[in-house]
Order: sequence, then structure tokens, then C-alpha cells
Amino acid sequence: MLIIGITGGTGSGKTTVVEQIISELPPDEVCVISQDSYYHDTSHLTLDERTKINFDHPQAIDFDLLVSHLKELRMGNSFEQPVYSFIEHNRTGETITTYPKKVIIVEGILILTNPEIRRMFDIKIFVHADSDERLIRRLKRDIATRGRDLDEVLTRYKNTLKPMHQQFIEPTKEYADIIIPTNKYNTVAVDVIRSIIHQKLNYIES
Repeated sequence: MLIIGITGGTGSGKTTVVEQIISELPPDEVCVISQDSYYHDTSHLTLDERTKINFDHPQAIDFDLLVSHLKELRMGNSFEQPVYSFIEHNRTGETITTYPKKVIIVEGILILTNPEIRRMFDIKIFVHADSDERLIRRLKRDIATRGRDLDEVLTRYKNTLKPMHQQFIEPTKEYADIIIPTNKYNTVAVDVIRSIIHQKLNYIES
């Protein structure tokens, strides 16, 4: 089993890189785990209280649960991955059964901030994009799919996203094995990563 961590700032293009990597891997050999599924359960709070949570701080993530789930996969066991709603700012109560695969991709903005999870990754990737480009992508995504309005996104970016990125996310570049710039379609970097994955899988299987 190969566990790959893919991180980068909000709107950096992590999802695109993940899709590029898995596109040439057999579907039954890879699964993706999103950090977003592991926001702490906030059912005890009102919706108004939940909207005020700093979701870009490492304390917002239930890293203990994520670590335990990755350990289950390493032991060959499946687990129930939580489902998160960005509209409700909370877990839905539903789960997705996640099974062990040859390649496990864990993606999220904060995954390299946790030392225990960092040690579990065989490959650590940081996806870099210009801050203006990331803001534009975040605006488009949150307004289109997460029920946010323009003022809300801009306020959160200024007061939370940008300072949290500078404090917690940007410094994790030092832990990355590979840094991918995604202002343009970076086929070379993705091809290198695919080659590394195949080499490591062949080594594990040999």
C-alpha cells in the first residue's frame, strides 16, 4: 500500500492534480480521502455558531480519527468515512465505506501540519498557486457550490483564509517531497509523480 499526501492552499488546484494522478491508475487500485470529511462534529452548536468557526486552523480537524482510519487501511480493514456538508458546516451523519487499495490519496490544506500523519505518507506533495489565482478559484467554487455570497467569501478570505495560509499551510512546503506549480497545466510534474508511484508499487510488490 502506498499513501500519498497532497496539500496546498485553498483553490491551489489540489483536486485537479489528484484527478490527473488517478486518471491512469486502475479504479480498483486507488481511493481518495478528503481532509474535509474530518472536520470535528459540531452538532452541539447552532448553525450561526458553526459559521463562526475557523475551519482553516488545524484544531478544526479531527486528526485522531483520520490517523486511526489510515491505520485501519494499513491493516487491511475498511472503515466508515464521515460525510461533511459545507452548507450546514457539519457532518451529515452519513458515512461512506472506504476499502483498502494499493494507492491511498489523502488531500487537504492542513494534512502536513500534523506530524503523525506526515510520518504515514510515503509521498508528500505540495500544490502551489499564486494567491490571486487561488482567491478567484475560491470565489467561484464557494458561490457556485457552497451557498456563499461574495461578501462572505471575501471577508473570510481576508480575516481567516489568508492569515491561516501564511501561518500554517505555506510553512508545510518544507515537508513536501515534491512541489507542483499549477498556474498552468503541469503535465511534466504529474508524469514524474505517476512514475514514482509505479516504481514504489513495483518495489512493494516485488
